[in-house]
Amino acid sequence: MKFAIYAQNYKANYKEIVEKLVRAVKAHNATVIFEKEFYQLLVENNVLHFEYETFSSHSDIDDDTNFFVSIGGDGTLLRAANFVKSKNIPVVGVNAGRLGFLANVQQESIGFLIPLLFSNQYTLSRRTLLQLNQPDEATSKFNVNFALNEITVARKNSTAMITVETYINNEYLATYWADGIIISTPTGSTGYNLSCGGPIITPDSNCFVITPIAPHNLTTRPLIINDRSKIKMKVSSREEQFLLSLDSETAAISNDSVIEISLASHTVNLVEFPSVTFLRTLRSKLLWGEDKRN
Repeated sequence: MKFAIYAQNYKANYKEIVEKLVRAVKAHNATVIFEKEFYQLLVENNVLHFEYETFSSHSDIDDDTNFFVSIGGDGTLLRAANFVKSKNIPVVGVNAGRLGFLANVQQESIGFLIPLLFSNQYTLSRRTLLQLNQPDEATSKFNVNFALNEITVARKNSTAMITVETYINNEYLATYWADGIIISTPTGSTGYNLSCGGPIITPDSNCFVITPIAPHNLTTRPLIINDRSKIKMKVSSREEQFLLSLDSETAAISNDSVIEISLASHTVNLVEFPSVTFLRTLRSKLLWGEDKRN
């Protein structure tokens, strides 16, 4: 078996995490490869004592790679999705951040959870993606044109609201006067969407949610739609540009551009262990059931 390991940067606790990972993987005679920049950081910090193969992009990762391990928080896992793209390599999220809804393998659990991968004691949680189809100006500015969490339009360099004329399957929905609009997947529902008052959606729900950011009209509420729907938005504001974000990547786009969003043709498979399911993670991270009143 082959494991690809990635992190965006290096922190003090990564030494123990990487050592635990490598030890658990090599105990089953599996191969380890590292993302090139992360590998250099590990070498500089004397974490690795042997040479390993590296990869730099999606094309460097062999199709026979069994698991892609992301070390960090949810943001790191979102970037990991860019490496995997349509290869359908299962992603294991090791949480070295704070909250961590996606990266749900805790540092202290590595030693007994990673071996479960070799005995098939896990399930795959299929996560749908948003795809940005238009405008061409935007698609050329992003490394990839899809998002695991959300696609967001927002105001730029102004306190004035933007206007977002929105259509679903070419039928007019509404014109939003707001600081912005979030189009979220079920995976992203526990992120920016949740912070802006949107609903939490279980990962296996075939839907998207449209959530306005600080809308001027208080009757405007989040809307859940079928994920087969095609969304079109025309943005205008007092500024010449607005901000368009795909997960953690952001670009400035010309005013009056028409944005078209749909369901991506591929998915990302996240590894889920019996002891760290989505519902268990919700209870743990949001402290549900902690009220001790009789």
